Amino acid sequence: MDDAKARFVEAGRRALAGKATEAAPSVNFLSYDEMHRVLAPLRITIVRALAGQGALSIREVARRVDRDVQAVHRDVTTLVNAGIVDRTESGVEFPYDRIHFDYDLGVAA
Repeated sequence: MDDAKARFVEAGRRALAGKATEAAPSVNFLSYDEMHRVLAPLRITIVRALAGQGALSIREVARRVDRDVQAVHRDVTTLVNAGIVDRTESGVEFPYDRIHFDYDLGVAA
């Protein structure tokens, strides 16, 4: 959260100074456990199936990952709610070029 706040403040400072800022989309999780819950291995498989494909129907995603349509629908809903995947009129899509993971592990308090 501190990193997200710092980036927000820096973007505001640059905007007030009249300097162009290019925003990079990002999704932040409060903990590693939360990230792992949302981006569980089966959901990462869905993201990989969507990458670079444009919008696909849930049924097509399920076919590509060889899973049950209802299970894929539940996982896609989780990904949509987390901002990883977008729902469009044509289906669902992963609108980004990549996923980059960046996290720190420290001593437990």
